[in-house]
Amino acid sequence: METKNAITSLAALAHDSRLAVFRLLVQVGPEGLAASKISEALEIPPSSLSFHLKELSHAGLLTATQAGRYIHYAANYGAMNGLIAFLTENCCGGNPCTPACTPACDDAKTVKR
Repeated sequence: METKNAITSLAALAHDSRLAVFRLLVQVGPEGLAASKISEALEIPPSSLSFHLKELSHAGLLTATQAGRYIHYAANYGAMNGLIAFLTENCCGGNPCTPACTPACDDAKTVKR
């Protein structure tokens, strides 16, 4: 990940509502949620949520998939992992570190069991 992309991602996450949306979508998993369900779960008005979803999508942190009349939003795990890798690239003086945890979802958006 380039520095410019990392800054864009971090700027998108630097708002309490956007961070809450992203964390909810990470928690939900690869299937994501419709905007109406996100709005209900986080009690964010639809007009405000639309703006926040646009910002997160622009940063590449969300994917949007048309499902009938609805758009389902999901966390982009590849972008999330890329940002984490960028932030920890020089961790431990350049020596390989043991990850703090193993993510439940991989880049292919499949759930490991």
